[in-house]
Amino acid sequence: MNLNKAFIIGNLTRDPEIRTLPSGMSVASFGMATNSFFTKDGQRQQQAEFHNIVLFGRLAEIAQQYLNKGSLAMIEGRIQTRSWQGQDGQKKWRTEIVGERMQLGPKGAGGSAGNTAQSDTPPPAKENIETIEYDGGGDDMNPEDIPF
Repeated sequence: MNLNKAFIIGNLTRDPEIRTLPSGMSVASFGMATNSFFTKDGQRQQQAEFHNIVLFGRLAEIAQQYLNKGSLAMIEGRIQTRSWQGQDGQKKWRTEIVGERMQLGPKGAGGSAGNTAQSDTPPPAKENIETIEYDGGGDDMNPEDIPF
């Protein structure tokens, strides 16, 4: 039995960039950063890891509408590595997480659209978090159709 599943919770490093495939399906791509903390020589250290995210169909459109740089989100999907030949003739690779589900962070959590002022008010309740699932819409997706 095989399993290819990724769950990440982090902040967007850039606004979602949306494109349209020849089939008319929307594709969004953006970066996310996740942080891990550890102790080294008695000092607390932080390490960031950067991930490439790709969303298709309605998930791509929702990401463009509601997410921006700094937004908190959870992406559930699968890891995929694509390769292509660059304009310089060199073979290039890109590993990305192809999102199948997305959960938006609370409103105002990060991003330029969020409220950055400090407040004694508690964070929004969990009912502000929405989970969105993409079922593929019955379309078979060919990675070669991705325009980037």
